[in-house]
Amino acid sequence: MDLPMLTEDEWAEVGPHLEDAIAQIMAYRVAHGCSLAEATHKGFGQQALASYERLTGFKEENPNALFHHRISLYGPPCTHCGRPLRTPQARFCAMCSTPRGQG
Repeated sequence: MDLPMLTEDEWAEVGPHLEDAIAQIMAYRVAHGCSLAEATHKGFGQQALASYERLTGFKEENPNALFHHRISLYGPPCTHCGRPLRTPQARFCAMCSTPRGQG
């Protein structure tokens, strides 16, 4: 299944919720008196996950995964298999080895 990717405008709504991870974890730990492990799991990225779901309709459960849902990190679709190239500068498709622009 292909996961919904975020445009730069959408990332501007989701990304800032991920930037202050330490503060989010510390605040959750203080509010709930829980372990660092629990606070890291439950206290980080909940706002970002909610924004992502609101924008895409997809319920992601791992806030760290959102860092990989930003479309500008990838290149255009491969002309042969259709998968996105691994980077905007990629010269060939990592999935099928087709050189960029050939198909």
